[in-house]
Formats: sequence, C-alpha cells, structure tokens
Amino acid sequence: MTAYAIGNLHPKPSPHEEVLVYMERVQSTLDPFGGRFLVHGAPAREVPEGSWPGACVIIAFPTYENARAWYDSEPYRALIPLRTRHMKGDVLLIDGVPEGYDPADTARTLRAASAHDTA
Repeated sequence: MTAYAIGNLHPKPSPHEEVLVYMERVQSTLDPFGGRFLVHGAPAREVPEGSWPGACVIIAFPTYENARAWYDSEPYRALIPLRTRHMKGDVLLIDGVPEGYDPADTARTLRAASAHDTA
C-alpha cells in the first residue's frame, strides 16, 4: 500500500545555500526506496478550511516500510540538517489507503464499534 512523507515547511523568501544543496541531493536518497515527489514546495493555492502556513511537500513511496527506511537511511539523515538549520516545519510519514477504499465502509465500522461501546 502506498505511503507518504508529507511536509508542511516554512521556507524563507531567499533559500540558504544549504537548503539548495539539500534540494539538489534529496532525489538520490529517494531513488533506492522508490520515492517520488507528488508535490514539492508548493504554497497552497487556496485554504478553504483552517490554515496552512507554509509550503507543502508530498513524497509517495511503494510502502510505509520504504518511507521509514528512506527517512532512517544514512544518506538522508546526513541531508536533514541542511534543511532544518534554515527552515522550520513539520514532517510526517503516513500510510495511504488501499485500492478500492470506500470511506462508507469505515463509517460502518465506526458506527458498529460505537454501538457496541454504548450497549
């Protein structure tokens, strides 16, 4: 099942040289784990609910294990400080949903569990 690394990053108007080096090298750390950018540093075009103060990064991986192995890999760990010294943000690793996912099935499961808890 596809998994994602998602970042809400807060870049400065002019990127520091180390951030540019990070950007130049990050793809080579993703390749061994099948990682590919879906969104890279794009500001939200619109925020119809809540707030999103930052730039969005979404990287897809074939599995959660691939995402975790990438994040823990020595080549990527060596790059992280190049970004974090100059840019604040939040990063998470998260599972996607399986092919054919139906949110109505999840609602039914939650409804059944809720009914069981109140019985």
